[in-house]
Amino acid sequence: MTAPPPYKPATLRDVAKAAGVSLITASRALGNPGVVSDKTIAKVRQAVEATGYIPNLLAGGLKSKRSRTVAVIMPALSVAQFLPTVQSLSSALAAQGYQVILGETNYDAGREEAVLNTMIGRQPDGIVMIGLVHSPRAQERLRHCGIPVVETWDMSERPVDTVIGFSHVKVGGAVAGYFLSRGWTKVGIATGSDHRASLRREGFLATLGRSDVPTAVVPSPSSIALGRRALAELLEREPGLQAVSCSSDMLAHGVLVEAQARGLRVPGDLAVVGFGDAEFSAHVLPSITSVHVDGPEIGRMAARLIIARCNGEAVAQPVVDMGFRLIERESSRAHAP
Repeated sequence: MTAPPPYKPATLRDVAKAAGVSLITASRALGNPGVVSDKTIAKVRQAVEATGYIPNLLAGGLKSKRSRTVAVIMPALSVAQFLPTVQSLSSALAAQGYQVILGETNYDAGREEAVLNTMIGRQPDGIVMIGLVHSPRAQERLRHCGIPVVETWDMSERPVDTVIGFSHVKVGGAVAGYFLSRGWTKVGIATGSDHRASLRREGFLATLGRSDVPTAVVPSPSSIALGRRALAELLEREPGLQAVSCSSDMLAHGVLVEAQARGLRVPGDLAVVGFGDAEFSAHVLPSITSVHVDGPEIGRMAARLIIARCNGEAVAQPVVDMGFRLIERESSRAHAP
């Protein structure tokens, strides 16, 4: 058998020939339709469909200095609490003609720098970070290259460019205040190993006024299996555990599963509180008390900031604190010490 001939994509010249117009007319019909007739535009578009022509965005970007892409850097694609932010961001950008390119750091600082270097090399029109840029070298490079950057889901007094988020220390303090208001004394922490989870733990301990709280630290990103492991570790250290603060709803879900496997009633024997208010949290049994953050609005605001910067507009408020709220559900509502 002979090998099939290599695929040759259609060119603008092929479109012009199929439409029966000149090359410059075909180019104007696609790139500047206001200067050609409706009849010509229809002929060219029909030719585009017939030939399967796809415009070379890279070549167009070199001329306009716009790539029409925005890089989104996520800690992990599997983390449910970040998905509403990415979805609303992608939709808002698509409405303005921009497409999203995803990168994943897997909670690794070295990988974060490598992903950022790759994205900067592709010259996107903007970069949205889920979290802060931690590498000083990456921060300096981003400031030097001038690409608009929006850091999200965290807070900084000195962002690379702009930041939309909240204080994780205050989140931890709010959860600890909730525990204190319920009178729980035998408490534990199930937490991921990432930076933001560590900040929430610091806030929790500071408000609780104790440093001897049993803590199970598991690798990030979290999972149901890791949540089960965390509760098993906490119960080994404190068999009379009354309540657990979890750094994510996924960990909290795992804690629920392990508690049920051990015959513990939630919330009768053990109260559980998560973070992130993932979609499933309101629908599992029992439903999970969690800290809610308006992820979709963070995504929409990030899109507006990126588009404003691309249009040369000044940003009046580079630091936006979205705040948060604790939503009480079945996993802690009826529990009493």
